[in-house]
Amino acid sequence: MKSSLNILKSISSQYFWDVDYSILDPIKSRRLIIERVFTLGTSREINYLLDFYGEHIVLNELKNLKYLDPKTLNFASLFFNAPLHSFKCYTRKQSTNQHWNS
Repeated sequence: MKSSLNILKSISSQYFWDVDYSILDPIKSRRLIIERVFTLGTSREINYLLDFYGEHIVLNELKNLKYLDPKTLNFASLFFNAPLHSFKCYTRKQSTNQHWNS
């Protein structure tokens, strides 16, 4: 993880409309930052994330998210060449009974 680069200067503040952007900490809030950039960001911003946090940390955070929309989940799976079942949000979604399946 690079300490000299401030990741928040490299990504849009629009992704964090629901939190106080001025007090967002890149280390303590990395799960939120990674989730928002992968869901809403550009390829350039994703590359900034990978440079700042490293591929292993980004993938680990994405795998441990409780929810990712299907499009972002499939993108992350293909991007990192990781099987869908290795993501917690995928296995959790599969184990939840829908009202029409009960």
